[in-house]
Amino acid sequence: MFAKKQYNAIHIISGISAAAVGVVTAAMICVMSVMNGFGSMVEQMFSQFDPDLRIVSTTGKSFLTSSNQLNALYTLPEVAILSQTVEETALLQFEGKQMPVRLYGVDSLFPQLTNIQDIITDGEYLTYDGAFDRAVLGRGLAWQMGIGARFIRPLQLYAPKRLVKVNMLRPDQAFNDEVCYIAGTFAVQQAKYDDEVMLVDINLTRRLLDYDTNEVTALLVKLTPNASIKHAKRDIQRILGSQYVVLDRYEQQADFFRILRVEKLLTTLLLIFILLIASFNIIGSLSMLIIDKQADIYTLSHLGANEQMIRRIFLFEGWMISVLGASIGLVVGLSVCLLQEHCGLLKMGNGMDYIVSAYPVTVQLPDILIVAAIVLLLGFLAAWIPANRIKIIK
Repeated sequence: MFAKKQYNAIHIISGISAAAVGVVTAAMICVMSVMNGFGSMVEQMFSQFDPDLRIVSTTGKSFLTSSNQLNALYTLPEVAILSQTVEETALLQFEGKQMPVRLYGVDSLFPQLTNIQDIITDGEYLTYDGAFDRAVLGRGLAWQMGIGARFIRPLQLYAPKRLVKVNMLRPDQAFNDEVCYIAGTFAVQQAKYDDEVMLVDINLTRRLLDYDTNEVTALLVKLTPNASIKHAKRDIQRILGSQYVVLDRYEQQADFFRILRVEKLLTTLLLIFILLIASFNIIGSLSMLIIDKQADIYTLSHLGANEQMIRRIFLFEGWMISVLGASIGLVVGLSVCLLQEHCGLLKMGNGMDYIVSAYPVTVQLPDILIVAAIVLLLGFLAAWIPANRIKIIK
């Protein structure tokens, strides 16, 4: 690697090759860690609202619960809280404004199941005050409807009646309507919740949708602190059978996390392509080195070295360039990630317009191992191409 050579250009090209590999390696570590950081940040936001596990039916939108079924779930040591919910699309009307909303009918256990109290931005969390039904709206939805937490005018909700044909002469009779009053607003920092969701009491939702008193669209489960999600899913699925499916937090937001994984994969493939281009420097450096060391090759061959041994020498040296670049890149990439994680050096915009002021970073060991394996594999292939062409001329 560092021995004296006849042409200084070989040293320069070798240095450039190692530097190029190091830069791409560091970039891959940083990009993958930032992707992980965004995923962890959004997962934490969703966890403020989503339960640990959600149980839904595989045969229809709603299903009937029984006391035996609920008691069987409560016998599991992993289950801490079991809440019922009825979710459906409804029409919200206020002061002449109308908007479709995702209506979440929740029971009294919902605040214990989620961190809803921590994301209330105005007013309070309350779905029933003992006399009137109350509602908690997403902050974006409340803004679009022009509603504040201290408004005293009622909100009107409409939903189609079940199993009723529409009378074209009186289409208004095909809808149920309910009245409630706003209690507060919340913000998950995700548009699918903040701009669409409205939380109300589950009994109001059942009346609006003509549901039975024990009919739900999902059961929400909160696990004990040290419970294994994998084992809990398996045990709950065993009790309920194939008519139900148990979803963890990733499966509840499957579309989002699938998009995030695709973005991470495409970005990694782009950097691998750049690394492949950078590896051509190794081919050029090693090819020049082979030309420079023809006399040494001739001497080694007369001392008894065969072509395989000589190829192995040059293959090892070419691979050392990749190892050196990968080592430097890993150190630089991890250092940058640690500095970003603890100091927030790289800001997002002016640091005030986003949910977080600096790019989030989460370093994961599998990513480091994958990057190292890719760099070393491409480095080996780049060194093998020129080394394999060595011919000893007697």
